[in-house]
Amino acid sequence: MGVQIGFVGTRFAGTDGVSLESAKWAQVLWDHRHVSHWYSGMSDRDEETSMVVPHAYFGHPDIEWINRRAFGTRTRTPDVTQRIYALADYLKKTLYEFTHRFNLDLLIVQNALCIPMNIPLGVALTHFIAETGFPTIAHHHDFYWERDRFSVSAVTDLLWMAFPPALPQIQNVTINSFAQEDLAHRRGVSSILVPNVLDFENEPEEADDYADDFREDIGIADDEILFLQPTRVVPRKGIEHAISLVSALRDKRCKLVISHASGDEGDEYLHALQEHAESHGVQLVLCDKQVGDKRGLTEDGEKIYTLADAYSQADFITYPSIYEGFGNALLEAFYYRKPVLVNRYSIFVADIEPKGAKVIAMDGYLTRDVVSKVQRIINDKEYRDEMVDFNYEIGKAFFSYSVLRRKLRALVTNFTGQENL
Repeated sequence: MGVQIGFVGTRFAGTDGVSLESAKWAQVLWDHRHVSHWYSGMSDRDEETSMVVPHAYFGHPDIEWINRRAFGTRTRTPDVTQRIYALADYLKKTLYEFTHRFNLDLLIVQNALCIPMNIPLGVALTHFIAETGFPTIAHHHDFYWERDRFSVSAVTDLLWMAFPPALPQIQNVTINSFAQEDLAHRRGVSSILVPNVLDFENEPEEADDYADDFREDIGIADDEILFLQPTRVVPRKGIEHAISLVSALRDKRCKLVISHASGDEGDEYLHALQEHAESHGVQLVLCDKQVGDKRGLTEDGEKIYTLADAYSQADFITYPSIYEGFGNALLEAFYYRKPVLVNRYSIFVADIEPKGAKVIAMDGYLTRDVVSKVQRIINDKEYRDEMVDFNYEIGKAFFSYSVLRRKLRALVTNFTGQENL
């Protein structure tokens, strides 16, 4: 017998980590006859299995109104408290409706009980679970204490109550060992560690004629060397190191391509990077307009490529992040068999490096040794192939769907008592 599962989050749409990982969970659960339904404020999932409640989205004007008054100050006015609880009450009713409409057996809450982007939704979920005893898996990608913008707060009481709540009906899941330790240390709450995964059991498809046009469309010749930075343009990605690397190689054939836009954090960092690239003689190619969720055409009739297409055409991946919750782009580099430069961010050091992956590692700054290793990878195909094949096997062993399948089986079985995954 399959289990009826309800995923709850603020948004299930686009290519953010939460949307992507929840889709992978649903895929693995679906493979075992479990049916997934979706509750969120914004959704690109199947309408027939979804319930969209606009106030569940963190970008809703009422939620933004609360957030402006909840953070950056230590006290709140009575109307803020009133608004939070009124909306929480309304959202709680919609959660009752969601579980009844789809006759659900189990909830999987995606990030809505750990990062307070939508405080009323967190409070609503906490009250709903406390009232019903509903079996719940809470999948935590980011905690509020990991983000500076939540450090000064007028809602500390609510953060302690709902982000996350210490309720016996909830099984908590963390994505890295630091988060697991932090949750236990700060809240006395235990959790199961489930890393982010990719489908290493199935090799990526060979690049087709469509993907082969990517280089030409972004202005890079076949004999040039494409360094791909497959991230958004935000300061914690450390993209200035990628520019410095390409500059240090002193090879005019090397071009740096960034696949994503700045996002919602402004363009100041992008302008700083453009100046940095110009002063170092590095050609920086921004192709966020040409890279999307799926293939298609822009309004100007130009081809849109997927991130997989971009990876297939890259020669080298740069990933000099200063901080990451996990590091999906690193797994993608392993999956698409590309050599990669990694800045040794803490989660890499704790959870990925010990597995033995072969990467070019830097420690916060670029050294001559790092540059010469990258140079060797560019020049020595045999060395490069051996490295990327080895990394693929590491991914298969530790970060594949089979790992996720095993973990989800245990989580679901804890509630159902049946080995039905």
